[in-house]
Amino acid sequence: MTVAEWCVFGTLLLYLLTIASVKWIGFRRFDNARPRAPDFYEDPIRARALGAHQNGIEAFPFFAVAVLLAEFRLGPQHLIDELAVLFLIVRIAYVFTYLGNRPTLRSILWSIGFAINIAIFFLPAVKGYLPG
Repeated sequence: MTVAEWCVFGTLLLYLLTIASVKWIGFRRFDNARPRAPDFYEDPIRARALGAHQNGIEAFPFFAVAVLLAEFRLGPQHLIDELAVLFLIVRIAYVFTYLGNRPTLRSILWSIGFAINIAIFFLPAVKGYLPG
């Protein structure tokens, strides 16, 4: 497996751990029979963790498709790997800014992550213009 493919797996784990951690920490209040009960998410940090989790679910498909498509279309693997690692780092920082209630920085990080996905997606199309 490539580094980029491991980053796809890491991104999946990140959005799962984002919500699992607050459920685990709040295990006495969390009712697994009602996992989406709104009262559990009234706490501000839990609400932000849920938001970060949901955004992770939204961001994951484009990232996974971009990586796999770039590899399938024989984009430069070293650049795919580097951009995928950068995306995962940005997503980790994004989760922390979401939990830390830093909306402006969070939006900047989201934009950077999206730009990284665009770059990965278009690597095969521009590989002929990149230095070898």
